[in-house]
Amino acid sequence: MVTVKREFADIYEVKRSKFISHIAPYSQFDSLLSRLKDEHPKARHFVYAFRYKNEFGQIVEGSSDDGEPKGTSGKPTLNVVAGAELIDTVLITVRYFGGIKLGTGGLVKAYSNSANLVINSSELEDYREMVERNYNIDYSDISRFEYQVQKLQLAITSKEFHNSGGTFTVRGEEETLSAVKYPAVNGETS
Repeated sequence: MVTVKREFADIYEVKRSKFISHIAPYSQFDSLLSRLKDEHPKARHFVYAFRYKNEFGQIVEGSSDDGEPKGTSGKPTLNVVAGAELIDTVLITVRYFGGIKLGTGGLVKAYSNSANLVINSSELEDYREMVERNYNIDYSDISRFEYQVQKLQLAITSKEFHNSGGTFTVRGEEETLSAVKYPAVNGETS
């Protein structure tokens, strides 16, 4: 499986219709869709497909035709994303109608081609499973702990403070988490 670490975009044109496809990490789905709707107020459709792993390690998939004829855009986009073995990824295609109807077969082909184009122009990386670990840190060590987490390019997903310090939940790759110089507490999650 592969994934993307940042957003990429490409444009596909057919019969004066423009298909602007964006691919990004799934965590950016809501903000990306909102931004694209703001940037393209005259666009007709915002078709998307996504795949990610849930907390049980199961692959969750979804798609939307966003007003295009049923099964002509979202599902073909999802088929391309799944065929490329992408995970933790969202692909959104913004369509500007060019005045010439493409028909159902033409729409399937256009959305599939647009998805393939943006995937092929993206930098794909091998997918690595992310895990979370909890750390109880004394107040006197919090700044050193946060500095180390930042230096290792890990993410603090939650902080909870109590009398003696704080409990921090840190997310990252297993190998990188093992480099944290503080002991993890029970209740690790993946």
